[in-house]
Amino acid sequence: MRYFEIDLNLNEDDMALRDAAHKFARQEMRPVARELDQLSAEQVVADDSPLWPFLAKAYSLGYHKLLLPECYDGLGLSPLQATLVLEELGWGSFGLSVQLAVSSFPFYMACMSGNEALIKKFVIPYCNCTDGSIRGCWGITEPEHGSDVLAVGEKCFDSPAMKGSVRGRLEGGELIISGQKSAWVSGGTIATHTLLHLQLEPEKGFAGCGICFVPLDLPGISRGKPLEKMGQRDLNQGEIYFDEVRVPKEYLLVDTGFYVPILDTILATANLCMANWSVGLSRAAFEEAFTYCKERVQGGRPLIEHYATKQRIFQMFARIETQRAVTRAASKLNFNIMPPHVEYSLLAKIKSTEMAFENTNDAVQLLGGNGLTREYLTEKLFRDARATLIEDGSNETLARHGGHEIMETYPRNQI
Repeated sequence: MRYFEIDLNLNEDDMALRDAAHKFARQEMRPVARELDQLSAEQVVADDSPLWPFLAKAYSLGYHKLLLPECYDGLGLSPLQATLVLEELGWGSFGLSVQLAVSSFPFYMACMSGNEALIKKFVIPYCNCTDGSIRGCWGITEPEHGSDVLAVGEKCFDSPAMKGSVRGRLEGGELIISGQKSAWVSGGTIATHTLLHLQLEPEKGFAGCGICFVPLDLPGISRGKPLEKMGQRDLNQGEIYFDEVRVPKEYLLVDTGFYVPILDTILATANLCMANWSVGLSRAAFEEAFTYCKERVQGGRPLIEHYATKQRIFQMFARIETQRAVTRAASKLNFNIMPPHVEYSLLAKIKSTEMAFENTNDAVQLLGGNGLTREYLTEKLFRDARATLIEDGSNETLARHGGHEIMETYPRNQI
């Protein structure tokens, strides 16, 4: 048994998957992520970028279809196996982990819809892709809206004042789409397909939204410039514009009547990914700090021998084990049931990202001035961790949504 893996129930297949993912993260993800971190946002997606060979390698190993069921040529992992792989990928690079996961989102939702025509036309080719040429993105975030798109249960959510930036209308057998998704769409400037949230009935506010599968090679679609940002610079993000884009109405996966429960299903999955990657990120920060403290001499002895260092190292260790316990419990629950209890996924995301940020902050402090330099990985880990507190819904808004779910699920007279 090794540290950071105290589950005695792992079988040989589980450990082999974990070890293979760690090898990939160490040999492929981390070197490419550090290289991409030094480039401009446009250089990250340039023709000669190391991103493309990396994606081809990841696809050839099947990491792009991690969440997809085996019956459609996905990996078909158990909930525990999924958490093992996600954690190792997060250890390698949080940003590249997000890139791989959002690539699957349109196809994941097409599977859930049971639309066999879409599955045959798009999902199967995606799962069989081995060169990274088919890439999805999650088109939910908008210029005029942030985490308020998740404000289910608040008066604003179903208010006509909540004007969606992207709207769709049905005309005959087609859905016509116009509007703009914001620069925070992960994979937005390089995706070939999107899982698009759009407002169908504006009089219902965001309760009048639906979700559509949209190929991004259609007339009327354009992109903005790749986004320059502080953290997760190895993750491409950017705007997508729609100008009277026409898709068959059969591509509408979720109509307004089912939008809220499906939104919770998507949130439950996305936030579990965030939580698991954050465990890996937190572990990476611990390892960088621990290694440094064994080598760095201050006051005539290695930092690791100092009393205060031992305390901080233990606190970092304790956070990782707490993250893992909460995240695995939530994953075991919500990867096994439908509909999920989204509040447990939100709990895992919020607590795991907060603890990852605390660990990266402590790692910087232990490295001192060196922790602020690009020479050391710790500086990148800190910037990446800071982004997670906002990513996929700010933690404050997610906590509000979790509180709403608890109030709805457990009426006061049952507490």
